[in-house]
Amino acid sequence: MTAGHPRRALQLVQNPERLHWHDQAVWFVRQKRDIARSFVPEWEELRSLASQIKAHALSRLPDYLEQFESRAKAAGAVVHWARDADEHNRIVLSLLRERGVTRLVKSKSMLTEECKLNEHLEAHGIEVVDTDLGERIVQFRREPPSHIVMPAIHLKKEEIGALFHDELGTPEGLSDPKALAEAARVHMREKFLAAQAGLTGVNFAIASTGGVVVCTNEGNADLGTSLPPLHIACMGVEKIVPSPRELAVFLRLLARSATGQPITTYTSHFHGPKPGGEMHIVIVDHGRSRILARPEFRASLKCIRCAACMNTCPVYRRSGGHSYGVTVPGPIGSVLARQRDLPPMPRKSFRAQWRDRGRAR
Repeated sequence: MTAGHPRRALQLVQNPERLHWHDQAVWFVRQKRDIARSFVPEWEELRSLASQIKAHALSRLPDYLEQFESRAKAAGAVVHWARDADEHNRIVLSLLRERGVTRLVKSKSMLTEECKLNEHLEAHGIEVVDTDLGERIVQFRREPPSHIVMPAIHLKKEEIGALFHDELGTPEGLSDPKALAEAARVHMREKFLAAQAGLTGVNFAIASTGGVVVCTNEGNADLGTSLPPLHIACMGVEKIVPSPRELAVFLRLLARSATGQPITTYTSHFHGPKPGGEMHIVIVDHGRSRILARPEFRASLKCIRCAACMNTCPVYRRSGGHSYGVTVPGPIGSVLARQRDLPPMPRKSFRAQWRDRGRAR
């Protein structure tokens, strides 16, 4: 957490009603997780197994990254390597420019938030539409997500109703969640149909198959990748799992920990481009290799971004995500944000660095 946290936290602390509401809203999700966990007798065994799988994958990361690249290429995808946020943004922008893309639909991705991709593309004349409902809400407000699973959890339905009145022309005073969601659906469908490219994050990347897995509850990633001809998937190096067998462990844990669901509504597997289309995968470091090299921070790369730590943390619940001043707030964010303080990557090719690591071992 950054030095300005106490000052920024005053936005919630000085408003007791909002503070209590935010605290209870986030804690409610934590309680849903506990209920979902109670129906899985082997829960702790699964968590331990997932931790071991992550430790193994991180210990052989160069090998698994190269295996993933090889299998992804065999499936028809093009793989790019980016050492930092600037290189990631340049790669994405060049892919769009080369194809004359000016309208991009984007599924939720904390990595692209971390890299500030939206701002970069918009500065170069490309319309970026976040298609996750919570992400679209905060995009309308020109503010970052306050939570990595529920980006607009800090807002009440009345505030969203007023926002949609201004942005989408809904009736003034409308605050019914179903009606607001329907208005967003109509608005978003127009954006999907007009899009020239779709971008997704990656929840898991499977080394043995070269496929990527995206977990959503709204189906927006599926629409965003099936309608336009170009799909760009952006992933941090730590997203690698060895095979579908290990993936199954994480799929049993992710949704239960994140929202209390048995599984996300959509668990989409992408193995190469759709017929007649293109798929590009951007593998990004942006400080992760430095974290991996430091034993005191290495375990943070096991994080699967379920946000359960935020829903539990009494500080986060009472200060809000924006008070942290980093992309991933809360307990895990306080560790991951350390990558911003590390020295820049050397100019040697990021891909070559990972090859050298594998050979050195």
